[in-house]
Amino acid sequence: MSTMAKAARHPYIKTDRKIRGGEPVIAGTGIRVLDIAIRYEIMGMSPEDIIVSFPHLNLSQVHDALSFYYEHKDTIDRKWKDEIEEIERMKGVQISILEKKIGKIKDIHR
Repeated sequence: MSTMAKAARHPYIKTDRKIRGGEPVIAGTGIRVLDIAIRYEIMGMSPEDIIVSFPHLNLSQVHDALSFYYEHKDTIDRKWKDEIEEIERMKGVQISILEKKIGKIKDIHR
């Protein structure tokens, strides 16, 4: 008898390069698995809270997204960290439209 876990099927999750650059999403919605995972893991929302935020989802979709996330946690977390690093890098290079109009926040009070 094998002790290896069998990979779960995820009927609500779709990965398509044409949708969100190939990131896993809840099929038919464009909502990334990462969006659900962040709300659950970082924001502390329950699955029920998440469907209040996304009323077009149901609990089965949210639970499937979380299951997919935990099966692929290392990959999804690495992609998320890479995105955060890219945003921080861009902040150092790009000036926001608001900042162009009003200047840096710290300069407003001078």
